[in-house]
Amino acid sequence: MYFFITGFVLPLYALCFQQPDRFSTSYISSLEEYEEAISRYRYYKPDSAVYFARRAIALARANNDLNSVANMINQLGMVDDNFGKFEDSRLKYLNALAIYSYTSENEGMAKVTIRLGVVELRKGNYDKATKYFLDALKLSDSTGNKYGVMEANLTLAEAYIGQKHYHTAFKYLVVAEKINKQLPFSSLSLNIVNNFGIIYRETNKFEKAIAYLERGISESNTPKYQGLYITLMNTLASVYARQGLVDESIRLQVKALEKAREIKNYLRELQTLTGLAGSYARKDPAIAITYLQQALALAKEKRAKKQEMEVSHQIGDIYKSQGKYELALKMKENEQAIADSFFYKEMSLRMANLQSVYELDKSKAKVQELSYINSKQSLKSRIILGVSGGILLVLMVMLFFYFRTKKLNTLLNKANSELTESNGIKDKLFSVLGHDLRTPFVSVTNMLDLINENNLTEEERQEITAKLAVSCNASLETLNKLLKWGEMQIKGIRQNQIELSADEAIGRNIELLAEAAEEKSIQVQNLANEGVNVISDPDHLDFILRNLLSNAIKFTPNGGKVTVVSSVQSSGEEVLFSVKDNGIGIPADRLKGIFKINNKSTRGTNNEKGTSIGLIMCKEFIEANNGTIQVSSSPGAGSDFTFSLKRSGSMPDAGQRRTTQPVS
Repeated sequence: MYFFITGFVLPLYALCFQQPDRFSTSYISSLEEYEEAISRYRYYKPDSAVYFARRAIALARANNDLNSVANMINQLGMVDDNFGKFEDSRLKYLNALAIYSYTSENEGMAKVTIRLGVVELRKGNYDKATKYFLDALKLSDSTGNKYGVMEANLTLAEAYIGQKHYHTAFKYLVVAEKINKQLPFSSLSLNIVNNFGIIYRETNKFEKAIAYLERGISESNTPKYQGLYITLMNTLASVYARQGLVDESIRLQVKALEKAREIKNYLRELQTLTGLAGSYARKDPAIAITYLQQALALAKEKRAKKQEMEVSHQIGDIYKSQGKYELALKMKENEQAIADSFFYKEMSLRMANLQSVYELDKSKAKVQELSYINSKQSLKSRIILGVSGGILLVLMVMLFFYFRTKKLNTLLNKANSELTESNGIKDKLFSVLGHDLRTPFVSVTNMLDLINENNLTEEERQEITAKLAVSCNASLETLNKLLKWGEMQIKGIRQNQIELSADEAIGRNIELLAEAAEEKSIQVQNLANEGVNVISDPDHLDFILRNLLSNAIKFTPNGGKVTVVSSVQSSGEEVLFSVKDNGIGIPADRLKGIFKINNKSTRGTNNEKGTSIGLIMCKEFIEANNGTIQVSSSPGAGSDFTFSLKRSGSMPDAGQRRTTQPVS
């Protein structure tokens, strides 16, 4: 279970971030220091936090410390959690839970189970959240872990607060507070205080709420607990607002905002900005809009899509209350656009949609066919009736129905064409499913059977599990590409063409694949012209470069060379990209069908699994961005994939050849 899950989560995630400045890593040598750095960078430099987590995972694996690996995967999940990427964080928490289960580390299992419950709580799935929290409570109870029992009771209280069941929430919170008095002071102590403040606020016991929150603020006014210090001030501000003391509420929120910006905690800054907007909503909507616009800019800067949606919704509500319906509509459209790009449908739904479209088209074709038959019969009847009206009338009726029949034939042919196209899409999908997914899953099943037999040595078991991870990685890569390609076939290719730097895109994608190249001692040489801009969808260009580079590395032997070149065509209207390797090459009989669905994938020089769907998507993306792609190759001499894109205006010194050392 452990190797299966970690095999597909970590490599994909690790490629998404770049290394932070070198000076920030020189002093770190232990896993404890890495965890401290991750906590420090999690909010305002998430890329750095992910980088540290990756290094910590490598160190933990080198030390064969599986529990530390799970802890760092849990940290990665918390980074995703902060940005509202709930599905990504959930997968990482499940990954960590599998490792803790494998090592029988109950304390770690309880900790990650709490995180899974928090994800469901933030999604509004209170039943699922409560089950996770109860499971965590049971785990901590079984080991006598008082800290875990306290945290489970605290989160159960939060689940019932979310459902406005304050009486039940209060009972769990009292238990948590009782245990807290037996333990050293911690961040959970402050969370307990904050939740008491919320319950007393919601039950209109304002004096008790203020007493708890003021105590919490005095206890949290230290560098270690500054984030909770801000939260407690915001909660106290909400109590004053509930009492009608808006000015006092605003005073606290302004102070909280200053502190959030001082410690660079963007989540608390967002929380405070939206709170200030709520305080000003009735008093001065213009100021409320100003704070919300600041919150929206911050959410965009941090790529926090969920928070960006929520702030857009709040701005739209204020515009609507002011009668500014055009602006309100614009914010609603912005919210909808973010939702469309952020939330993806499950694979089963997409496949079901494909089948539904196919069946619908088939039904339409049948209706058209019946309509045509009926029209032909009607034509014959009218001709018979027309004969009695005279030769002229017969000719006129025949001519009229001739054109009518021709039109019906055209409609029928169109329906048949659409049906054929839909059938082709279905056949392509099932072809890829049968060829590129069935084989690896059969291999996975066989290897799992071997492991379950318990007849293997530790060395054999490690070798099989390593192969299992590789097979699962390849299957996931194929599945992701298949989903994206299937969506393209149904909805068409969505584009956001902008002007972007070609050499920056090449450099970024070379950096992402540097680790894969290093494993095979392959030299990746960047000969891109600097300062050359192209017109393209940035996601499409990244996918094309990443896929071609990945294929070049896969099919180049150890110690080989891959060269990436970009140059302006003589016409000056296009930029030509080239990804060339000195690998095994492609036989002539496969070159003609290299970009077709029936092309069969082959394995790389180190037995890496390839996916035939990748080159198909590259070709469709390039053509969607008004370009072309070609390939030349000879067995044993390597391959050269070249493609072109429309050129935009050049930056200063455009065309200057890159002089940096190649990546190897």
